[in-house]
Amino acid sequence: MSIQTVCRLGLALCVAAVVAGCSSTNPGVAEHSGDARVVTTSLECRWNRSACIYEGRYESGERAYAEDEARRLNQASLDRLRRVR
Repeated sequence: MSIQTVCRLGLALCVAAVVAGCSSTNPGVAEHSGDARVVTTSLECRWNRSACIYEGRYESGERAYAEDEARRLNQASLDRLRRVR
């Protein structure tokens, strides 16, 4: 086996590993469960954020929940940053 053949084989294995990793799903999540939809939506939003913007009205209590959740996430990020320093 020549060095060129070994390099080609290595490159092919790397490409196969990347493709397998990109196409794999979370095996712990059922395909039609709500969690699977969240994962799928999250991945779609990474590629096209404008598709994930909701311009409708809030449901009852949804606005307060969203604000509380944003506050909680911001605090968690701040705590994480403080631990890193």
